[in-house]
Amino acid sequence: MATEGVEVWRGSVAAWECDHMGHLNVGFYVAKAMEGLAGLAAEIGMPHAFAPDARATLIVRDQHIRFLKEARPGAPLTMCGGVVAFGDDDARLLLLLRHQDGALAASFQTVVAHVTAGDGRPFPWPPRIRARLEALQMDVPEAAAPRSIQLDPVESQASLARAEALGLKRTALGAVRTVDCDAFGRMRTEQMMARISDAIPHFFDGQRPGAGDGRRIGGAALEYRLLHLDWPRAGDRVELRSASAGGDARFRRLVHWLLNPDTGRAWGSAEAIAVSFDLETRKIISLSDEDLARVEANAVRGLSL
Repeated sequence: MATEGVEVWRGSVAAWECDHMGHLNVGFYVAKAMEGLAGLAAEIGMPHAFAPDARATLIVRDQHIRFLKEARPGAPLTMCGGVVAFGDDDARLLLLLRHQDGALAASFQTVVAHVTAGDGRPFPWPPRIRARLEALQMDVPEAAAPRSIQLDPVESQASLARAEALGLKRTALGAVRTVDCDAFGRMRTEQMMARISDAIPHFFDGQRPGAGDGRRIGGAALEYRLLHLDWPRAGDRVELRSASAGGDARFRRLVHWLLNPDTGRAWGSAEAIAVSFDLETRKIISLSDEDLARVEANAVRGLSL
């Protein structure tokens, strides 16, 4: 098997893609990964998979992300991709985002389904594409492998009723705009991550753990898993419910459920490993006993995707 994959994207970090922590926002990481996915689709023989007149496309069902080295404004980046495994009508694809020096910035293991563009109905890969999937197979490097989040098959328990029963905090509420949707009218994949990112200040009530001693403290995600369970369209409403599922002085497990407030059903769910870090030294910090006790007091034990 190949180890590096084929180049599918090349670009850089714009200042407007960065958040107040001074690094590339997680929503834009996923946006770049979706551009890379279009490049990889072309390599497997689907160059127009995301065009408005496409008859077949790829939809993301499950995505595992490792954030390994922050990308700051102006940083040149490249992305290569390949195929980890594939079935009759789905595939696990790998995208590796690298800095100019070759250091891995982030990795994306993305499970996609081969579907009809209009109604999202899965159907088998044609022989010519199966041949390309086989040719582009690659190994997952150790740095891109799951570390603190399992990739086992899971049946999500997310629903509005369960969120209410568990007391999960509402961290975002809004509606899908036309500009948020792809060529087929479905909410773009990166919008799930973008809405989670925008909700984080509400999650922490504007006070990040570790900020009480006067240091400038920010936050970062080290690892994510996102499940896409349904696809909102323009005009659909979305509500985010979030909670900590526990952790320790350095690492915390956060869970987010993206819900339809009108039906109570889940659009998607996400699990993240998050840290606090010093914005001056750019180093992860450990929480004080007081901060950790406060965070743990609000944790929902056993909460998952």
